[in-house]
Amino acid sequence: MKQAELFKKLLPGFIPLFVFIIADEFWGMKVGLIVALLIGVGEMCFTWFREKRLDRFVLLDTALLVALSGISILLENEIFFKLKPALIELILCAILGVSVFSSIDIVGAMTRKYMKGVEMNEVQEALFKRNLRNLFYIVVLHTGLVFYSAFYMSKEAWAFISGGLFYILFFIYFGFEFFRNRKLARNNIPESQVSSFDNEEWLPVVEEDGKVIGKAPRSICHKGDKILHPVVHLHVFNSNGHIYLQKRPMEKLVQPGKWDTAVGGHISFGEDLETALRREAFEEIGLENFSAKPLGRYRWDSDIESELVYYFISYDFQKIRLHSDEVVEGRFWSPSQIEKQMGQGVFTPNFEFEYRLLKKGQIRS
Repeated sequence: MKQAELFKKLLPGFIPLFVFIIADEFWGMKVGLIVALLIGVGEMCFTWFREKRLDRFVLLDTALLVALSGISILLENEIFFKLKPALIELILCAILGVSVFSSIDIVGAMTRKYMKGVEMNEVQEALFKRNLRNLFYIVVLHTGLVFYSAFYMSKEAWAFISGGLFYILFFIYFGFEFFRNRKLARNNIPESQVSSFDNEEWLPVVEEDGKVIGKAPRSICHKGDKILHPVVHLHVFNSNGHIYLQKRPMEKLVQPGKWDTAVGGHISFGEDLETALRREAFEEIGLENFSAKPLGRYRWDSDIESELVYYFISYDFQKIRLHSDEVVEGRFWSPSQIEKQMGQGVFTPNFEFEYRLLKKGQIRS
């Protein structure tokens, strides 16, 4: 929960605002401003004497509080002050957004600065990135609510949304993450045992655009935690436009005994698309020296995993030969045969979804 520790470092920056809201209710805006200013200066002095550093986040929050509430007092219009928490959160949104959606990792740099000596392995890095993305969406949502309440809601509603709701949202999210991690620990995958995965296949952890952001053991990717990892699928057609399907063994954990795409498998960490496709094609249906056309990619979420699927087609059907225990049976299906069995539990849900994509593209031999 390294991101929780980081936000614990940042949340004190909002204390002057919350103190102002409470003081304003009892003694008015001017007194509230003085109290909040004293709290902000006190926080900065405490941090300086304890850690020998200036807390810039508290400084920024206090400075904005003084500037915008001062304008509100001079113009006798509260709206400038009410917009202050939204403005500070816009800065936080920008920091999170840049860190999550670009190569500039501002939050990572802040983490290394505020939490010296803390190291994360690549699995933790991937989970950290995912949690930052979730936090970005939470802060964006809260910022929008603050803007709305400033203009269209009562002062009491704005005070709750700007203050208490902020902490409530973070408490709910980090509480959820805490119990999720407890569940992982019960399934024997605590962080201290990450080294025990050294003999397991490692898969790349990716963004939806395919960008690799880390790696994780195969078993963790299949724990239902929505760690996105890439796979390849290959559809093989014959000269009649029939499509080759393989039947999954009954001992398979996922969709046992159902008919599925001719070739489907994970891309290993450090492996490129073409290498993975050719390796899986040979392992599952003995296909070698074939040509394949890429059709695209899409995200597929199931109960146990999240996959970024790259799918291809090939017409080199003459070279198919089953030689692996992974496939118990394989044969060609005509479009009419497939249509009759769709939705009957004969095929895997993933194949049925992908078959519809093939139909939209009007694939012909």
